[in-house]
Amino acid sequence: MTTLRRRTKKGSDTFSGRKRYLTPFSPTPVSPRSRRRARPDAPVPPDLLLRPDRKPPPQRASEEVVLVTGFEPFGGEPMNPSWEVCGRLPREIAGLRVETCRVPCVFHRAIEAAAQAIERTRPALVICLGLAPGRTHVGVERVAINVDDARIADNAGGRPIDEPIAAEGPPAYFATLPVKAMVAALRGAGVPAEVSNTAGTYVCNHLMYGVLHFLATRGMRARAGFIHLPFAAEQALDRRDTPSLPLATMAAGIEAAITAARRTARDVKLAGGALD
Repeated sequence: MTTLRRRTKKGSDTFSGRKRYLTPFSPTPVSPRSRRRARPDAPVPPDLLLRPDRKPPPQRASEEVVLVTGFEPFGGEPMNPSWEVCGRLPREIAGLRVETCRVPCVFHRAIEAAAQAIERTRPALVICLGLAPGRTHVGVERVAINVDDARIADNAGGRPIDEPIAAEGPPAYFATLPVKAMVAALRGAGVPAEVSNTAGTYVCNHLMYGVLHFLATRGMRARAGFIHLPFAAEQALDRRDTPSLPLATMAAGIEAAITAARRTARDVKLAGGALD
C-alpha cells in the first residue's frame, strides 16, 4: 500500500490526513472530497453561480399558435375564399405559429373538425373564416346565436330548421377576440371592414357558436371568433354588380387582424354599431 504525502509551505512532508489509493486500471489517484471552506469574499465565475430563483426559459408551446379555419366550397361554388386565404397566410404572424384547418360545410361535422384541430394544436387564438356572398366588406363577427335555421342544405344534405346548436348551451356567445381593434387593423391595411352583428344561421354561425361553446365547456383559455369574407374577385368575373375582393387583399387583411388580436388584450372603444 502506498501512502501519498503532500508537501507543506515550509517544505516538510506531512500526511494529508486521508489515504488515497491507486487502482490497477488507472495511474490517476482518486481524489478525496475537498475539505476547504468557502470564503465569503472569494470570486466565483459567473457561469458557476447558482441561481435557485431563476426559472427555466419558457418552451415554445401551445399558447404560441393561431389556428385559422376555412371552409370547403358550398352552394355550387368552385372555390371558397376562406380556405384560399388560409393557404396565403405566412407561417408565422406576430410571433404566433400559423396552423390551418379545412372544415366541411356540414352541420356538426364542422364543429368536430375544428374541435379536433384545437385539441391537436392547443392554440392561443382561433380565427374561423367563412364566405358571406353579397357582402361588400370583411365582417368581424361580434356574436353567435344558439340556433340553426338553414335556408339551403349543407354539403351532406342536412337542413336543420329552428334547432339549437347545443341543447343545454346559452342563447349566445360573444366573440372573445378584440373585434373592433381587428376591424381597425383591417382598415389600416387598406381592406374595407366592419363589425358584423349577425353571423347568420347557417354553418358559419354554427361553427362560431360551436367553437366558443367547446372552449368554454373545456375550460380552455384560447380566444376565438369568426370573420366573414366577400366573394373573391375570381368568383365575380361573370357576375355583374357582385361585390368582391382580391384574395391577396383579404389575406393581407387577415394577417393584420391576427396581429391586432395578438397584441390587444382589451378591445378599443370605437363606434361599430348599426342602425338596422
